[in-house]
Amino acid sequence: VQLQASGGGSVKAGDSLRLSCTASRRTFSNNAMGWFRQAPGKEREFVASIGWGGPAAYYGDSVKGRFTISRDIAKGVVYLQMNSLKPEDTAVYSCAARRSAAISMNARAFDYWGQGTLVTVSS
Repeated sequence: VQLQASGGGSVKAGDSLRLSCTASRRTFSNNAMGWFRQAPGKEREFVASIGWGGPAAYYGDSVKGRFTISRDIAKGVVYLQMNSLKPEDTAVYSCAARRSAAISMNARAFDYWGQGTLVTVSS
């Protein structure tokens, strides 16, 4: 099973980007999915997660109100809409999937990981 993240790039503070995560199989349509990020020299940080059948989504404190996670079940894609980007949002963003449908903010709860996509925000 592979997860493919895309949509990263270099933007200026205040701009928006939308990241996409596509699974190699559509069975992830009813599994919890998440986005994490890691900036140079820092630990991996939870960004957002979306489940199935429970709470709509969880967000990390640093992105609440600016980022939105969503999923297109028909396409098997999970999105991360990032608005009002800040330089501190600069990181490699990775998507992950759980075998479970239960939403989680814990990276250890995720079973499958994709390669990251780099987001660079300049001031």
